[in-house]
Amino acid sequence: MPKVTEEYIQNKKKMIIDAAYDLCIEKTVSTVTMQDIINKTGLSQGGIYRFYKDIDEIFGDMLLDMRKRVFIKEKADEIFNQSGEKSAAEMTYKIFDMLADFMEEELMGIEKVDFELSVLAMNAPERVEKILSNNREIGHKEYLINKSMEFFGKKMQQGENLARASLEEIGTYITSAFSGIQMCCIVNHCYKKNPMSKLYEPRTQLRTLAKTVNYLLGIEEM
Repeated sequence: MPKVTEEYIQNKKKMIIDAAYDLCIEKTVSTVTMQDIINKTGLSQGGIYRFYKDIDEIFGDMLLDMRKRVFIKEKADEIFNQSGEKSAAEMTYKIFDMLADFMEEELMGIEKVDFELSVLAMNAPERVEKILSNNREIGHKEYLINKSMEFFGKKMQQGENLARASLEEIGTYITSAFSGIQMCCIVNHCYKKNPMSKLYEPRTQLRTLAKTVNYLLGIEEM
């Protein structure tokens, strides 16, 4: 019997998680089954179980692969490394425009799957705990918010503006507001089309959020 190489194993696993991702786009995460993946890959049942013992193991590797395709951390570092003499107002728009770029590109892909995993977490927390068992590093959006709060905190200490809320309150507000925008955009674009959908364009919503954040930071826009 020929020796199975590590490259062969990794290629097979990549084929399986790619099939799982495609199915999560076509369906909803909670309705994807092992049989769906078997049918999609053309592998036998034994062939699938040779590499993964259940669907949640597949989803765990799929999530790791998804995160490799997200460059929010890298883009955030680029923005803040080039901040120089930019005002807090300019930086706010740069941050949210970068998020809008990502959402527009991945609304029907990574964002949809990520949202459905969040829904799954509410309905089957034990499953998501298993899926996330190898995904413990800080999330891209959490990283961006932490970097943003660090930047805005320095600006506040320099007396550049008189904030209308504490840094902690602003950070919590951004997290909550972004989650709401993300949910509305995904629901309206991925699951139903209606005349109101045009109101839920990511860039429009995130630009409004940027204005609100500047107000809370005490920044007077020209």
